[in-house]
Parts: sequence; structure tokens; C-alpha cells
Amino acid sequence: MLVLSAAEMQACDRLSTDRFGISSIELMRNAAKAVADVALRVFPRARRVTVLCGKGNNGGDGAMAARLLADGGLQVTVLLLGSSAELKGDAATAWGELEAAANCKVFAIATAEELSLHGDAFDAELILDAVVGTGFQLPLRGLAVEALKRVKQSKAKVLAVDLPSGWPADETKAAVETDVFPADAVVTFTAPKPAHVFGQLTREWDQPVVVAPIGSPTEAMVSTLGLGWDGAAMELVQRPRAADANKGKFGHVLVVGGSFGAAGGKAGAAVMSSMAAMRVGAGLVTAAVPETALAVVSGYAPELMTWPLKANAEGQIAAENLAEDEALGALTKGITVAVIGPGMGQSADTMKFLNSFLSRTKMPVVIDADALNQLARQSDTVLTQIAKGRTVVITPHPGEMARLAGISTAEVQAKRLDVARGFAVKNGVIVVLKGARTLVAHPNGQVSVNTTGNPGMAKGGSGDVLAGMIAGMLAQYPDEPERAVEAAVYLHGLAADIAVRKSNEHTLLATDSFTHFSQAFRISNQDDSGYVWLQGRRMTGRRKR
Repeated sequence: MLVLSAAEMQACDRLSTDRFGISSIELMRNAAKAVADVALRVFPRARRVTVLCGKGNNGGDGAMAARLLADGGLQVTVLLLGSSAELKGDAATAWGELEAAANCKVFAIATAEELSLHGDAFDAELILDAVVGTGFQLPLRGLAVEALKRVKQSKAKVLAVDLPSGWPADETKAAVETDVFPADAVVTFTAPKPAHVFGQLTREWDQPVVVAPIGSPTEAMVSTLGLGWDGAAMELVQRPRAADANKGKFGHVLVVGGSFGAAGGKAGAAVMSSMAAMRVGAGLVTAAVPETALAVVSGYAPELMTWPLKANAEGQIAAENLAEDEALGALTKGITVAVIGPGMGQSADTMKFLNSFLSRTKMPVVIDADALNQLARQSDTVLTQIAKGRTVVITPHPGEMARLAGISTAEVQAKRLDVARGFAVKNGVIVVLKGARTLVAHPNGQVSVNTTGNPGMAKGGSGDVLAGMIAGMLAQYPDEPERAVEAAVYLHGLAADIAVRKSNEHTLLATDSFTHFSQAFRISNQDDSGYVWLQGRRMTGRRKR
């Protein structure tokens, strides 16, 4: 699914009409139907609805949706923030039809004083925010600001039409500092804009953001942003497996990592990566860990194969393991994808092992955790050389990304999109920049944004699970590495979103998601109406706090 800028979305609408013969009023009617559908589906108990309409086409969408909701038996009040004489084009048509229908209470508001006379309208159970949409120019002004004050004081749920009013469509930050309307759900049309995939548009992370088709053909959707959405890659994992499938068809993942010595260790990291690779469907998984950690790893699951490696004095993987070509050949025989780094440690000896392994192998590799920090201390050409002729995925959190790129963590967070894209293109690797709205940046400059995941994942082990999932997906779909990585990232967050409802954001563990992988695989982010749920899909029930 492409992400379009505000200007590209307007061009899409024009092209839909001029080239494909879909009238603008038809597009508006379809948008209004989608608004009404989402309102009824997401807020089924709401009986008293207030629709706040601006003077543009966003207000026209709201006016037409108001008629549909009233036809369905709801008590609907519509407040036009301005004079009806100022309306033009389709918005004027929509307002005229609404007034003629006489099935809603309709008021045109000219001043703040007049708005105050309708305070009871803000006591509704649901407010539709159709004040301003994609074409909005900062900041909110006049009656929109007055309406915002009253919406903030209201206990009503808020459904934003297109975007929460005041939120710039092309914004790529999670939050904005300007005044914006609150939202408990968002419905937009045709394709998401940057704000829909980057922004925390709703009051809570799990509330719905929906993209509804309204008739524009795919050919009308043209973008130069180079942005997509991870959820579109779910099609990959929902293809049925062949009846004659066997484990040899789904790859063999090698997880290299773990440590265990007198000063402690991180053997569990290799376990979590290995289990995640198995859980997402890899045919075989072998964990290669220091022999001192072998008992911890091998005792976790009988399905997991292990390979003992010699440990150095720190209990980490020793460089001597790869001293001979025969040793490397034995370790990597039959391996289709490798993960290296989880819990591996950062001793000088282990760095030698890492460099030897990466320089002497050619299978796809996922580089994570300690291995990233090892690479960050070396020449910036090392990674570029490693990536030649193979798929390399790196999975840094912002701190690791900062070390790799030679900038501060604050700079990474301020320019996540540019940093991830620039590093991927420069080094020829797939960058999975973790965090809220994880980014998957590809060597060709395309970037996909993830919209699953929750604050409970901010805990040790989450990255280890993700690295294993990515490897497991690459093992199964070697011919589609870009989509395999995107699907893994999406599924990782989705499984955790399901799991958090069984616990809460404080008690969620990284491994809690394992038992919910199956449900995550079955969830479709597109429903029977063709609506795509960027977030909030089938998330029924409240999570425990």
C-alpha cells in the first residue's frame, strides 16, 4: 500500500475524475458512506451524534455522513462552523441535501457566541470531526479553535474524518505541537498519508485508524515519497502451504550468539531468537552457542537443535571456532539464513569471530544486538563489504543506529526516516530501525512503516524475538526478502498487541507473544468491505491496566 502526500492525494482525486470518469460528488458520497459505516461499527452504542463540519470538502463528507446516520435511526445534530453561503462545489451540494432532508438538527454557526448556545451538542455520545482535512493549512483558526475547546471538555468519543483536525497530513513525527482535535478513531480514504502511518493520531495506541476505498483506481495513485506500509506484506504469510510441504522447503536458520561465564551471561537471547524463528515457520533452527551456555539453551525446547562452540575466558564465543575452513563448513552446512549477535557479548575475541563469520559466508544474515555494536567500532566500509552479493538485515534500536551512523541518538530520533533510508542506501542493507513506528528501509530507498506494537514491548528480549522472526521469514521466502522482513516486523508487533490484552503494558514479557503468533497470522488487516485497518483491527475488549 502506497503512502501519498496531501498533494498526491489531491492529484489522485482529480485523476479519478478527469481520466477515469468518477465524479467528485460520487467520491464524496462513497467517503460519507465509509464514515457512517466506521462510526456504526466502532461505536455501536452511540445513539446521540454531533457532526462538526467545516466549509471545505471534509465538511461535505461530514454532512453526507450525518444524513446516513440519521437515516439509520440515530439522533444527529450538525454544526456548520461558518455560513452556508460560503460553501462551494460538492460541499455546497452536500449541505443543501442535508437541509432538504430535514432528518437532522442543523445549525450554521457564525460566531463563538452562537457556538456557546449549542453547548448541549457536545454532550453527545459521539462527535464526528469533519472540520478540516488533508488540504488544511496550519494553524486552526476562529470557530475551529472554539469548537476544539468544547470537544476537549466533552466526554464524547471522537471519530476523525480523514485526519484529526489540525494534524498536518504530511507530518512524519509521532506527535505535533500545534492544536489538534482528539480522536478515538480515524477514517481516511483511498490511501494513507504520512500522518496516518507515522502519527499517534488516537488517544490510545490501539484505537482504529482505517483506510476506506471510495472508487479511485490503483492507476490514479502515484507517489514519489518512496513510502509504504508493513501491513501490506501480510499477504505473504497468508498464502496456504502446499499439501506436500516438508521441513526442507522452509529453510534452516542458524542463530549464533549467547554467552555464559563467571560474570553471568545472556544465553536467553539466543533462545528467544531461535524460538521465534521456529514459531514463524522455519523448517529447522540450530542455536550455535558457547558450550558453557549449552545446557540453558538445549533445555528450552526439544525441537531446537544446538551446536556447541568453544568459549573464551569471558564465556563468549571464541575466535578459534573458525580457525579452520572445515569448522566453518560444518557449522554452516545446509544453513539458509543466519542470525548473529543476540547475547553474544563484545569481547575482542568475539569480534574476531564475528568478522570471520561475516566475511567468509554468503547466506542471508540478520545482524543484531552485540554484533551491531561490534561493527560500529570498525570502519564504515566493513558493513558495505559484508553486504555485497547477499541480503543483510540490521536491526538497530536508536542507540545502536546512532553508533553505526556516527551521530547522536537525539539526531536519530529527530530524523528517523532520513537516517534509516540514507544508511540503507549507502551500505546496501535492509535497516530495521526499531521503536514506536518501526521503519524498514531498503537499499533502493523504499521505506515501509510499521503500525503495530505497544508500550509493553519496551523491555529486554523484544529485539531478540524480532531478529529470530525476521530470519524465520527470510528462510521461508528467500525470493521476497523485502516483504519477508516487513511481514516479520508487522507480525512481531501484532502478536504483542494481542498478548498485552492477557496481561498489561507493565507485565508483558517478550516471550508472551509466542503463544499468540497463531492468532496474529490469522488476522486480516482488510475486512470484507475492503477497509484496511492500519491499527485497531479486531482488537475487541479493553486491556487490563
